[in-house]
Amino acid sequence: MRRSTPLVLALHGTRSVAGQQVARDLVLAVAARLPGVDVQLGWADVLTPTLTETLTVVGDAVVVPGFLTAGFHVASDLPAAIQASGGRARLAGLIGPALIEAVADRLLAAGGPGDAIVLAAAGSLRPRSVAEVTSAARQLAAIVGRPVVAAFLTAAQPSVMEAVAQLRASGHHRISIASYLLAPGVFSERLHACGADRVSDPIGVHPLVVEAVASAYAAAVDERRDVPGQAPGVGRERIA
Repeated sequence: MRRSTPLVLALHGTRSVAGQQVARDLVLAVAARLPGVDVQLGWADVLTPTLTETLTVVGDAVVVPGFLTAGFHVASDLPAAIQASGGRARLAGLIGPALIEAVADRLLAAGGPGDAIVLAAAGSLRPRSVAEVTSAARQLAAIVGRPVVAAFLTAAQPSVMEAVAQLRASGHHRISIASYLLAPGVFSERLHACGADRVSDPIGVHPLVVEAVASAYAAAVDERRDVPGQAPGVGRERIA
């Protein structure tokens, strides 16, 4: 029987103990969802094992980015790690677009949408990443039936604090921040000082995250099988 291609979940490093636990729990949940698949963790920064270190050991694998948009890590760091480890792995597609319902669930658990919502993302200098958050805000607005403004903690505009202030100035009284973040950490902590009435938790180990990772992995494996003779690592999603 042919051995299943290993799955390496690439995540942003964090010094938050809670964030690290979310990472470990997500790996276990994905492994339970994909019996027979070796599921490993590779950190994009801050922590070890790094993605390069994990891939050097695992070899031929599918790397699923645990990132919500195609920012610098996805566009540059992850491909560089794949090449540094020997270029045998394939980079799967993004999971973020499949998680808006999960964001809505976390918002409901925090007390509901209020009058208006700020969808708070990490931020990026890359236009595609910013556009993806804006698209996510439109999707969330369609789900909850409230105005949703995309905002950012770094790099892009408006800032989360500015977005909250702008919504108050336009007459909205009960403002919620919906965290467009995967795990707890410095960014999620900053949201509580941005002036909103409520802040939802990061998405965490939501069933939709597990399904999104499994789907991204399956699509990457199927793509490789559909191209006879294709070398590992070739034909990944274009993130530019």
